[in-house]
Parts: sequence; structure tokens; C-alpha cells
Amino acid sequence: MRSVHARHHHYGWDNSLEPVLRVAPGEMVELAALDASGGRITADSTHADILTLDAEHANPVTGPVWVEGAAPGDALVVDVLEFALSGWGWTAIIPGFGLLAEDFTAPYLHLSVYDDRRVEFTPEMHLPTRPFAGTIGVAPAEPGRHSAIPPRTVGGNLDCRDIVAGSRLWLPVAVPGALFSLGDTHAAQGDGEVCGTAIETPLTVRLRIGLEKGANLRAPRLELPAAAAAAAPPSDQAVTFGIGPELHAAARDAVRAMVDLLDRDYRLAPELAYCVCSVGAHLRISEVVNAPNWVVSAYLPRAVFR
Repeated sequence: MRSVHARHHHYGWDNSLEPVLRVAPGEMVELAALDASGGRITADSTHADILTLDAEHANPVTGPVWVEGAAPGDALVVDVLEFALSGWGWTAIIPGFGLLAEDFTAPYLHLSVYDDRRVEFTPEMHLPTRPFAGTIGVAPAEPGRHSAIPPRTVGGNLDCRDIVAGSRLWLPVAVPGALFSLGDTHAAQGDGEVCGTAIETPLTVRLRIGLEKGANLRAPRLELPAAAAAAAPPSDQAVTFGIGPELHAAARDAVRAMVDLLDRDYRLAPELAYCVCSVGAHLRISEVVNAPNWVVSAYLPRAVFR
């Protein structure tokens, strides 16, 4: 198996970058990924250290990897095989970032430890460990450097919690060689990643990178194995709603309602409750047909609380 060390990382997407590895279709590779802070947040960091982070150096990705024969119009077929875990991670509120940025304006850092079964968010709150790469993609066709923060039709910062071991991801190729990279690895995350961070953690990811010629995909596509699908949240859940004519506003209202519920039922401080929503709650679009109002729901498995 070919390996790439985490020191071979880059910030943003740029199709002029020199590849750090060249592989043939079907070859297995191992990529070591830094956490979303690039190592600036450590197990000894404090709230104040969040202010040292900046978007320019967020989400470093390991790579790029050149795939022989890949050309525009093809698709990479990425089989996610295995994750090697580091055992600790962080979740943060970063001023000016996240779904409720106007509500939470002060820096906040929460540290967690985990093993291959569970994340100890606090001694009273445990989450299932579900590692995945939040940022995974290929270089865009447009020249120049492009931020790693927004997701793109060629992948990137998808933050899809289902790109787990056993899944298969198709990525549209936009440039010769594809120039595949990944990073922003997580130990667990809720759908929506509402505070802007998950359980951010350095991981090593083992993959098989294949190639489908002439796939002509418009956007990434994912197949999820039955074993991973079975890891869906249990039926005992608290659910809050946001209702209105604009989905983003409805999503904010659903999360605000969940923060209020966690304060009322579990006496959680608002900052910690917001982070719980980001790592353990799941946003769903429940209805987008009954104009003029749409419904966004936030689901939190009560099993999070021991």
C-alpha cells in the first residue's frame, strides 16, 4: 500500500499543484490527515486559541494524488476501507462562523476523547464513533486557488457523515489526473454540523481509488453499505422544528429550539448545547411542498445522554 504523510498537505484547491503521489486505477493508498486546524488546536488548547484560527489555513487536505488515465468526464471511484484513529478531538464555536453565528459570538472550545466504539463528549454524554473525511475531492477545472471551505461539484468540504468505511464515493473528474486530496477528518458529526465543527481529529484513511471512464457525473455520488446504514440513530429521539418561508432561517429556528430544550431538560450551558447539536443532532428537511412555509427538523437521539 502506498502512503502519504500528513506533511504533504495543501490549503484550498488548485489544479496547478504538483502531485505528491501517482497511482494506477484500483491501487490502494493510505493518506494521513491533519485535523481542520492543521494542528494548531491541541489537547492543551483553551478557548482563546480559537481566535488564532483563520479561514485561509482551515481544512488542510493531504495530496494531491494523480490517478493515471483520469480525464475530464471520468469519475474517480473511491472505496473507503479503514480509518486509524488518534483518540482525541475538539469541537469549537468560532466567532463569525456557524449556523447561529449571531447568537454565539465568543470563542468556545470543547475537547473530547474517543475509542473505536464511542466518543466521550462529557462523562455524561457519549456519541457513537463514526469516523469519516469531511473534505474529500478532486481539483476543479477553474484555474487558481479556491477556498477549501465551500463544497463543490467535484467534492471538497462535503461534511457528509456517511462517507464511512465500507462506502463508495464517485467524484467527477475535472482535470487530467484528477488530483485527489482529503482532510478535515472527524470522529463523529451530526447532519448539518451546525456550529461549524464536528469532533475534529487527525486520522489516517485507507482507500482504493478506481476510475470509471466517461461517467459524466454532475456531482458526487455515494453508495452506503448496509452495515453503515444500520448505524442510524435509535428511535428514542427529541425533535424540534423550524417553520417558515426560507430554509436557512427554518434550520436556525430548529437548532435554537433544540438548544432551548437541552437547557430546559438537561441544564446544559448554551455553548455546550450548541456544540452537542453540531456533533449529535441531525437536521432534516421534513417538507418543501406546502407553500409558502417549509419545515426543518432537528433530531437528537436521547441515547447521547447516559
